Amino acid sequence: MPNALQLAGNDAALQAAVRRGRQLLHRRALMAAAASAVPVPGLDWAVDAALLSRLIPQLNKEFGLAPEQIDQLDPGKREQVEKAVAMVGSVLIGSFISRDLVIKAATQIGKRMATRQLAKYIPLAGQLVAASVGYAAIRYFGEEHMKDCIRVAQQAQLRLT
Repeated sequence: MPNALQLAGNDAALQAAVRRGRQLLHRRALMAAAASAVPVPGLDWAVDAALLSRLIPQLNKEFGLAPEQIDQLDPGKREQVEKAVAMVGSVLIGSFISRDLVIKAATQIGKRMATRQLAKYIPLAGQLVAASVGYAAIRYFGEEHMKDCIRVAQQAQLRLT
C-alpha cells in the first residue's frame, strides 16, 4: 500500500501539500501522545477529538478541499470534486467537521484506542505504550485522510497552487 507521498507521484504541488500536511500531523500526534500518557479516563479521547476536529480541516485546506475552497470553484469543477469525493467515500472532505463526525470517523482506529486505554494504567511502561499508540493512531488516521485527499484531487484533476 503506497503512502501519501508515493500516491502523489510526480505532482510537485501534491508532494508539497503532503509534506506540509505531515508537519501538521506530526505536531498533532505529539499532542495526542502526551494526552495518552496521562492516566485520566477519557482524556485521550477528548483530546483526540479536539485535535482531529482541527487537523482534518487544515489537511483539507492544504489539498484545496476545504468547503470554502470548493465553493469558489466553477460549477463544472465543483461537480467533478463532489463526484470524486463520493467515489473515494470520505465524509471528511469538503464538509464542515463536527466532533461527532470526527468521533464517528475515529472508530476506524478503535482497536488501537482500546489498547491505549488499557496500557495507560500500567505504571511507566504502560504510559509509554499508550503514548506510542496514541501517536501512531493519529498519524495513521491523518495519513489515510491525506491519501483520500490526494485521490480526490487526482480524480477531479484539481490543480493546487
